[in-house]
Amino acid sequence: MDEATALAPYRRWRLRAAAVPGVAYMLAALVLVFTIFAAGFASAANLVNIGVQSAILLLLALPMTLIIMSEGLDLSIGAVLGLAGVVLAMVLVKGGGVTLGFAAALMVGFAFGVANGVLVAVLGMPPFVATLGTLGIAQSLALVATDGQSVVGIGDALPALYNSAWLGVPFSIVIALLAYLAFHVLLYHTRFGAYVFAIGGNREALRLAGARTRLHHVAIYALGGLMAGVGALLLTGRMNAGHPIAAIGMEFDAIAAVIVGGTSFERGNGWLPGTLLGVLSLGVLKNGLNLLAVPSSLQVVSIGLLVIVALLIDSLRGRA
Repeated sequence: MDEATALAPYRRWRLRAAAVPGVAYMLAALVLVFTIFAAGFASAANLVNIGVQSAILLLLALPMTLIIMSEGLDLSIGAVLGLAGVVLAMVLVKGGGVTLGFAAALMVGFAFGVANGVLVAVLGMPPFVATLGTLGIAQSLALVATDGQSVVGIGDALPALYNSAWLGVPFSIVIALLAYLAFHVLLYHTRFGAYVFAIGGNREALRLAGARTRLHHVAIYALGGLMAGVGALLLTGRMNAGHPIAAIGMEFDAIAAVIVGGTSFERGNGWLPGTLLGVLSLGVLKNGLNLLAVPSSLQVVSIGLLVIVALLIDSLRGRA
């Protein structure tokens, strides 16, 4: 047996390993560490709890993937989620019902998403500046509308829906899985998905081909706003109230999950399954640290380290 034949299995193994993103290694390592050191982590009840806690973040991370693939950013999505939750809660307090309240939350999210898209795609503002401005507007509106207080007395219908299960699967996980499937089909099996890749990778060629580039670019941000409205349904149901600042900071977790999952700010490179793995990694990390009674301040540091380590793994593997 010559040397090339002897090394063939190793080369095949190396190629397969290179196809696995760094976030997958990080997720496996986190699960292993917390299974060993955090009592009760690997229990079925706790694993379901991780899924429930990660559902809202996934709803934000999915559109954030498309936004970042288009070389954009949405810093307002957490504040918009909070405002949509406040509007939803107010409708419920007035006796409007879950359907009407959910429709109102979607309208709020859609309006801010379109506004972000117009500022970025039509008026040419930098995404960081534009969405930072709408973040302040959404947060201020939520605080003014509630005087900084939680909107309580929303009734039992929404909490009952949130706490329900479909075929034994918690409602929030069902919604998150349906959202993932919808985005997967949208990104990989529709013309709009091809436009998303092109907007980030070769926008000029897309424009020369006659596509309505600005309209599709606005639609990407509008999707982010709509998903903030969907997230408001889960957040309000979980809290049994609408709180104006409950979702502040979730935009940074969503961005971290997307970046850890392998989506790049340049050239339209993105991988939706990686975003799912990134969300699960953050969920596992936060859950495990809570079981170990690690202070919340250190948990924020740990998320930053997770991002750096995952990207470092991909960088080292890319050089190999």
